[in-house]
Amino acid sequence: MSTYTVLKNRHQQEVNAFPMAFAFNQRQFEEGMAKLGLGPDDTDKVYKIGDTGGFYRRSDAARFRELFDRHEREHQEATDGDTTGEGYIYEMFLYELANHEYTYTGDLTSTLEALDLTPEDFEKSAPLRNGLRKAKEELWRQEEAF
Repeated sequence: MSTYTVLKNRHQQEVNAFPMAFAFNQRQFEEGMAKLGLGPDDTDKVYKIGDTGGFYRRSDAARFRELFDRHEREHQEATDGDTTGEGYIYEMFLYELANHEYTYTGDLTSTLEALDLTPEDFEKSAPLRNGLRKAKEELWRQEEAF
């Protein structure tokens, strides 16, 4: 089974390789459209990615959805496969708590939002509770040692 960072990095590489572009001004938009093999007036041939400035070809929509659906499935399978919370789940929380500066803020909100987890998820899952507890303890131990 992959560790959290291995899976996260592989997913990021796959997203980076997907044919899409980001633009925050007209020149970048025209370059992005050219990168996708389209002209600047072919706006009916692209989908916008929320409010990110990103866009991709409409013809790639099914592949785009499948990519993110597969990433979600793989993450869920890895989470479900960690029956104790001491493997993938622990690594997931350790990474995301550090990434969201938990030892500085003491606030779990941004970490849980990034992982799309709710309090109800913790009520139903002893591995999630255990993994989070262990990751918090480890981060505080590292903080004290620093």
